[in-house]
Amino acid sequence: MEQCCCQVAKVGEKAPEFSAEAYVHGQFKKVGLKDYKGKWVLLFFYPLDFTFVCPTEIKGFASKEKEFDKLNCKVLACSTDSVHSHKAWFGRDMPEVKFPILSDMNHAISSAYDVLLEEKGIALRGTFIIDPDGILQHMVISSLNVGRSVDETLRVLQALQTGGLCPIEWKPGQPTLKV
Repeated sequence: MEQCCCQVAKVGEKAPEFSAEAYVHGQFKKVGLKDYKGKWVLLFFYPLDFTFVCPTEIKGFASKEKEFDKLNCKVLACSTDSVHSHKAWFGRDMPEVKFPILSDMNHAISSAYDVLLEEKGIALRGTFIIDPDGILQHMVISSLNVGRSVDETLRVLQALQTGGLCPIEWKPGQPTLKV
């Protein structure tokens, strides 16, 4: 059974806590945001298993997982599918995915992160970066039919980790703005 507080996600505030069953590379495990205290967390929502755009994004995040790890950032994915659906899909089509895939069948997590399309019972494409203190630092929510950029997500994480003011098109290694 999933648990999530009633808080709605807002940048600059504590990220909504959650605890849910997850499919983690062949196993079912309970995963909660508190498990990642002291680490950066990339939480991304996708609409459904066994779809068209979703595997391109999930494989993209999986291909860059080591880069996120080097930045002390753990990747978590979430959809409104069951852990059994996740196991069937990931086990068959995406064995390279190692990060947890949360099951949000009661819509508590997608509601708290304000990505739930209630009439369809699925989540929009939401991308959330949470800092080691549990503060939501970045969020982007987009339409169902357009995939997100993993490289842009990495760039934003790196910019946030500078602690400085990063101008437009800032890239790692470039200076931040002086105040």
